[in-house]
Amino acid sequence: MSSVAQFYSLVRLLDDDTPTVRDTVCEKLREYGGDVSEVLAECPHPLTDSEIGLLSDVLKPCRRDALLVDWEVPFHGWRAMDDDWDHLEACLRQISDFLHDGVSLRPPLSDLLDLLAEEAREACDEAGIDGLRMYLFESGKFKGNHEHYHDPRNSDLAWAVQEGKSNPIGLATIFILVAQRLDLEVDGVNFPGHFLCRVEHGGQQLLVDCFNSGRMHDLNDILTRQDEIDDTIARALSATATPGEILIRTLRNLEVSLQRQEETEDAALIHRLVESLKP
Repeated sequence: MSSVAQFYSLVRLLDDDTPTVRDTVCEKLREYGGDVSEVLAECPHPLTDSEIGLLSDVLKPCRRDALLVDWEVPFHGWRAMDDDWDHLEACLRQISDFLHDGVSLRPPLSDLLDLLAEEAREACDEAGIDGLRMYLFESGKFKGNHEHYHDPRNSDLAWAVQEGKSNPIGLATIFILVAQRLDLEVDGVNFPGHFLCRVEHGGQQLLVDCFNSGRMHDLNDILTRQDEIDDTIARALSATATPGEILIRTLRNLEVSLQRQEETEDAALIHRLVESLKP
């Protein structure tokens, strides 16, 4: 029996309530790892929604194990990541793979970001960083996920690229990583409660709110309002978020989202990752 035929036979037994059969099927399916999207694509008949749900649940422990095994911890914690954007992207890709359902076929995060950068290149050639801002956000290609702000999938950047929505830090990170591919400069701003980006355009330092259609605010104008902001806010708006700060904030957001969904085991796993990044 071919591997595809064997896999298909196992999936067809997923809804068997016999404990011995169920345990054997689950054990065999876990041998395929946490992602069976490629072998599933070769199956002769599509699965039912029920079978897809059961299969994804069976594969979740494998993805938890894979994340723990593959997780790369900086030697001195998240503060030591400095400007290591490649390390950040690798960690975000691992988070993306963990949050994926393991059954639907999709490209890896890095490939999706590469494609997005190529699609945006013409707009950037014409208008630089503002062209990228308009292409991604002002156009409506990417929107803030206002309706499901605490959806854990907002931290799955591959899902965010495909769906065109995420939370503030997810959209800002996409902006930063795509800009780097196009040799453009975008800084993250680790503002409390609402992650922003900072760009230079037309000789001005501008704050970009990726979550709200890429709306721009003049940074200098904000900083001169001494009666409206305190020194803590001014420092936050002027500082540049490091890859480590982006990673730790992404993970903490994800942990909270999973807790709200009562996904306690997954939330505990993400908490372990947060703890592993402490200096």
